[in-house]
Amino acid sequence: MANTVKIKTLLLLLLFTVLLIACTPKKKANNSTIKTETKALKKILFVVTSHDKKGDTGKKTGYYLGEVSHPWDVLHTAGYEIDFVSPKGGKAPVDAFDMTDSINKKFWDNDSYRYKVENTKKPNEVNPDDYVAIHYAGGHGAMWDLADNLEIAEIARKIYENNGVVSAVCHGPSGLLNIKLSNGLYLVDGKKVNGFTNEEEIKVQLENVVPYLLEDELKERGAIFEKSAAFTKHVVTDQRLVTGQNPQSAHSVGQATLAELQKLTKSLK
Repeated sequence: MANTVKIKTLLLLLLFTVLLIACTPKKKANNSTIKTETKALKKILFVVTSHDKKGDTGKKTGYYLGEVSHPWDVLHTAGYEIDFVSPKGGKAPVDAFDMTDSINKKFWDNDSYRYKVENTKKPNEVNPDDYVAIHYAGGHGAMWDLADNLEIAEIARKIYENNGVVSAVCHGPSGLLNIKLSNGLYLVDGKKVNGFTNEEEIKVQLENVVPYLLEDELKERGAIFEKSAAFTKHVVTDQRLVTGQNPQSAHSVGQATLAELQKLTKSLK
């Protein structure tokens, strides 16, 4: 009888131990959850124009392909997922379609990203909390529809004030013009920036076609405008704002944006 009681007691203890182990959260599962959440946060939003005409010239324009593909190549290679938004959403018009540029071809031949840029998000479909950075690509089309798009400006403000990075290249800084921070100041006010210069606009003979001169408008909003000779690479970083002067600066803008993101990652460790 005593042996039977002992056996039953041992069986009950064994059953209790098995149930306890089964109900205890596994560290491995928790780590997996953390890694998934971290990966989900490694996203960058690229802004491209929806505008496809150079004023009344009858000539087509859009976003400048190299100003998307070169920063994309740097950031995507580093492990970041890229999404696209445009003022109207849907297929974004493309300019400077040069497939002799190997990075352009690499981007265009990537089925996933080709689909994304031809099916861009509308501003109201974007959650700023999903992104650690926002990048404004240039192309002359940007001069007609990025500055006045306050929905995208608000997305950029939230990303920036959430300790994110804002970058832009060539005519892309037109999208920075009306970003106002919570303190009421323009994002560019008191910061070193650059973009497509007055001299460069004159050299491409579009100074009387574009609705404004980007260099002048950035200065009007308090930006400290820096520049190099026309069509020379020039990138400046100031307080998590990265700007590049022209198409020649696109790759370096991607590198400078990555450097800023890596600084932020280190500061969080």
